Amino acid sequence: MFEYTDQIGNKIKLKQKPQRIISLVPSQSEFLWDLGLHHQLVGITKFCIHPNQMFKNIERVGGTKKVNIDKIRALKPDLIIGNKEENEKSDIELLQKEFNVWMSDIFDFEDAFKMMLSIGKIVDKEKEAQAISEKIRSSLSNVKNIFNGQRIAYFIWYKPYMVIAKHTFIDHTLNFIGLNNAFKNAERYPEIMDEQIVAANPEFCFLSSEPFPFKEKHLKELQNKLPNSKIVIVDGEIFSWYGSRLLHFANYVEQLKTIL
Repeated sequence: MFEYTDQIGNKIKLKQKPQRIISLVPSQSEFLWDLGLHHQLVGITKFCIHPNQMFKNIERVGGTKKVNIDKIRALKPDLIIGNKEENEKSDIELLQKEFNVWMSDIFDFEDAFKMMLSIGKIVDKEKEAQAISEKIRSSLSNVKNIFNGQRIAYFIWYKPYMVIAKHTFIDHTLNFIGLNNAFKNAERYPEIMDEQIVAANPEFCFLSSEPFPFKEKHLKELQNKLPNSKIVIVDGEIFSWYGSRLLHFANYVEQLKTIL
């Protein structure tokens, strides 16, 4: 019998290494695939789009916020992997009554590394998880404080405008690369009014490609409110996916630096 404690303190017990895994989080699904669990991974969400081969070939069990319990039951998983923020508490509590559910809770890079190493141990891919983690950690040193404290607003939604604030993984990534969140005193994902945007007057604005798909027309609209700000559309997956997608983080940030 194997016993593991997840990142919110729940314990799961497995009789053997899991052979039928369902992942309810895109970044963690990609990580499982990159560990080489192509046959053990039997279920993902409709938002688990990377890599494309996984998305095309693995059964989808709903979304991150609304899972299809019947599909999950039909797949007979011996392990389900979720995340405290991305999945609904009610769905997880229901699944925990029937299945082993391991939950992550990610606020910074160290949490992400712990998640990767913990999952690697559970699925008997410790060396692979260690290699991915070490490669990410090494690359991050190249972009630590690459910016010089410029004030930034990171937008994730439109009508109403919503931005990233403190106690979020994205806020941690911004701080790590040397940016100063203009809304750091707010909590998590606040809605903001036009007058708050103008008053903040950030030097940079990042318009995320997800969850709202910002386009050039949204950029131009915001530019009219903030004529002195440098506004760019950024890859939201780079700043919010905390699995093996982080392998691309440093290179993306270095390229971003050249246009700002």
